[in-house]
Amino acid sequence: LDQELTIEERNLLSVAYKNVIGARRASWRIVSSIEQKEEAKGNESQLGQIKAYRDKIEAELAKICEDILEVLDGHLIKSAESGESKVFYHKMKGDYHRYLAEFATGDKRAVSSDASLEAYKAASSIATVELPPTHPIRLGLALNFSVFYYEILNAPDKACQLAKQAFDDAIAELDTLSEESYKDSTLIMQLLRDNLTLWTSDLNDSVPEDKEDKPAEPAAAPEAAEAAPEA
Repeated sequence: LDQELTIEERNLLSVAYKNVIGARRASWRIVSSIEQKEEAKGNESQLGQIKAYRDKIEAELAKICEDILEVLDGHLIKSAESGESKVFYHKMKGDYHRYLAEFATGDKRAVSSDASLEAYKAASSIATVELPPTHPIRLGLALNFSVFYYEILNAPDKACQLAKQAFDDAIAELDTLSEESYKDSTLIMQLLRDNLTLWTSDLNDSVPEDKEDKPAEPAAAPEAAEAAPEA
């Protein structure tokens, strides 16, 4: 792992971890929703079992995130040579710290949130210089970074600003898109627009959960769109 992975290897690693973490994130959302409903009913007899199961899911989530973050910090980021790889891995680091922040509380949440923000900022500074606005990895980064602002930092204005800027920059250079990346890029642009629509309506109404990475797994509430793992 101390040499740069090929694009195929990189994508396989990302998809494998995304599939493993995705199922547990969906489970966590569902169990947390059930727990809140039982609490509201005052159903103490069920709450102990539900909390124990949620704790088990959280332990699994933490282990998966810590495993891939160790690989990213110990090997993949160090050995990345191309701008594309550097953005990909810093984005991935931001994603997995964000997943930790989703269920963490107190100081642990603050630490994960800060680490996620730092990784996304590092990815963004490289992407702005190395990748065109229409590049699917740069677009995927903007999508996930905006979800971070919305869901973790509770900063809807910043989330909308980031998503709109990425969408507008890509639209301006749409005619430069290569045929091979056209489908991926336009899909992520659509997800950016979907989130903008959702978030701007949320600013006027109640706030449902936003979408992420890919169309949301079955969950207690609709989730904001996120970039696909290989984006």
